[in-house]
Amino acid sequence: MYTSTLSPALDIGAGCYLLVIAVLSIVGNLLVIMMAFKRSSRLKPPELLSVNLALTDLGAAITMYPMAVASAWSHRWLGGDATCIYYGLAGFFFGIASIMNLTILAIVRFIVSLNLHSPREKISWKTVKLLCLWIWLYALIWALLPILGWGRYGPEPFGLSCSLAWAQMKEEGFSFVISVFSLNLVAPSMIIICCYFGITINLFFTYKKSMNNSKRIPNIIKLHRRLLSIAVLVSIGFIGCWAPYSFVSLWSIFRDSSTIPPEVSLLPCMFAKSSTVYNPLIYYLFSQSFKKEVKQMRWQCLGSSTCRVANSINDNGIYMVTEDMKHKTEATSVLHTMQSQIQ
Repeated sequence: MYTSTLSPALDIGAGCYLLVIAVLSIVGNLLVIMMAFKRSSRLKPPELLSVNLALTDLGAAITMYPMAVASAWSHRWLGGDATCIYYGLAGFFFGIASIMNLTILAIVRFIVSLNLHSPREKISWKTVKLLCLWIWLYALIWALLPILGWGRYGPEPFGLSCSLAWAQMKEEGFSFVISVFSLNLVAPSMIIICCYFGITINLFFTYKKSMNNSKRIPNIIKLHRRLLSIAVLVSIGFIGCWAPYSFVSLWSIFRDSSTIPPEVSLLPCMFAKSSTVYNPLIYYLFSQSFKKEVKQMRWQCLGSSTCRVANSINDNGIYMVTEDMKHKTEATSVLHTMQSQIQ
C-alpha cells in the first residue's frame, strides 16, 4: 500500500520537483512575512490577512514537503499509517486554511471598496485577529473530522503521498465528500468570484464618475485596479492549482479510480503542491514596491541600522486591501468635487 507504483526515475524526478517547490515556497513566503515585519508600524488591520496567507503556505512547505521528498527518493512512503495520517491531516488543514483565508480576504476587499473615499478604517484590528483565529479553528475542525470517524485519510494511488482516501469514501464517507466540496471549494470560489466582480463594478462606476469631472484618472482608481489584479491572480493561482486535483478526486468517487494510471494521478497532486509558490511570485512580479524591498534587503545586515526597507513607496507593497493616506486625501477631494457639482 505504501510502495511507489511509479518508475524509479519518476520517483526521483518527483522528489527533485518537490524539493524545488519546498525551497521556493519557504524562501518566498519568509520574504513576505519579513517584509510585513519590516513594515509592522505601518500595517493596517486588513493587511494581516495577507500575512496569514503566507503563514499557511509556509506551514505547508515546512511540515509536508521534506517528508514527501524523502519518500519519493526512497521509492515508498516512509513511516506507515502514522505519518500517512499526519501528512493527510496537514495537507487538508493548510489547504482549508488557505482557501478560507482567500475568501475572507475577498470579502474584506469588497467591504473596503464600498467606499473608497472614506479615511476611516472599515475593519478593526480586533475584527481581523478574530477572523484569522476563525480561519485556523475552522481548518482544524475539518482536518480532525476524518480522525474522529467522518471521512478517512489514506495513501494516494501512486504511493508517494497521503491525502483524503477518496476512493474509500464512496459509501461510508460520501456525505463528507459532498460537504467538503460544497463548503470548502464551491461556496468559497463563488464568494471570491462575486466579491471581485462586485469590486470591478464599483471601480468601473467610480472611474466613470471621476472621468465626468476630470480627464485624469485619480490615483485611487489606479491603485485599487492594480491591487485588484494582484488579488485576482492570487485567487486564480490557488483555485487553478487545486482544480485538477479536485476533478481527479471526484472521478475517484463517482467512477472506478483504477482506470486512472498512477502517472496521471501524480500530476494533479504535484500541481496542487505548487500553489504555495505562486503568491510570493505574483507579489514579486506585479508589486513594484515588494520587488524593490526584496532587492534592497541584505541578509547579512537584517538587524543593523543600515539595513532599511524603503519608506518612499506608496503602492502598499504586497498588501491588497487598503490605500495610504495620500490616496485617501486625493480621493476625498475628488468626492467633494463630485458632490459640489451634483448640488
